[in-house]
Amino acid sequence: MAIPTSPKERNLNGSAAVAAAVVPAAGRGERLGPGAPKALRELGGVPLLVHAVRALARSRAVGLVVVAAPPDGVAEVVALLDSHGLDGKDVRVVAGGADRQESVRLGLAAVPEEVDIVLVHDAARPLVPVEVVDAVAAAVRAGADAVVPAVPLADTVKRVDPQAPGVPEPVLETPDRSALRAVQTPQGFRRSVLHEVHEKALAEESAGALPPVTDDAGLVERFGGRVVVVPGHEEAFKVTRPLDLVLAEAVLARRRASDGF
Repeated sequence: MAIPTSPKERNLNGSAAVAAAVVPAAGRGERLGPGAPKALRELGGVPLLVHAVRALARSRAVGLVVVAAPPDGVAEVVALLDSHGLDGKDVRVVAGGADRQESVRLGLAAVPEEVDIVLVHDAARPLVPVEVVDAVAAAVRAGADAVVPAVPLADTVKRVDPQAPGVPEPVLETPDRSALRAVQTPQGFRRSVLHEVHEKALAEESAGALPPVTDDAGLVERFGGRVVVVPGHEEAFKVTRPLDLVLAEAVLARRRASDGF
């Protein structure tokens, strides 16, 4: 059941052109070390989740944000979002699942049927610029079924033969990095496409036949859909390890110094 963060839910004005955003935020984020769930770790004194929701809410293309919270932490997340002044947009909180895929599926179920464009954004990407959000939504609105923001790779990439930890891994090839991209979020989808691939994934998962995928665009690819890329941004990086948090603090401090972010 969706729980609004304010006593009165706002309407989405009935327009299918207004996007909804789903934020899966039920994970623990063990690589950041022990403590609170990753989405609730603080950046500049504010939880990562709040930064991520604010980033989406700044986009005029987004009319609703659905947060999939830890199942035992829904009330805490509602109180958290209320306490950080996110009253200008329709923000709803639902119980997430055991993994990211299930959390997205549960978040999608809380999006009204009339909303045709759905963005999926990692809570661990707190600093995504609004222009990236706008570009993804615009590409779906222009006719794409699935859209991902991405940036060119700065490092040479090797494909290896995986070995046990501590054992040197033989290099199999060096892909041409000019044709490779590092994918970010929010990823954008035609709602019907996202719903269909999640239903197919659920069926295959129940049958024990679904290899792991790391993002929703991967599900679209898995089931034969077409995904297109729009430019991402270097500041839309994912906060996964302690060093990422240090970098994010530096980016946030620079933003606050330059424009009062």
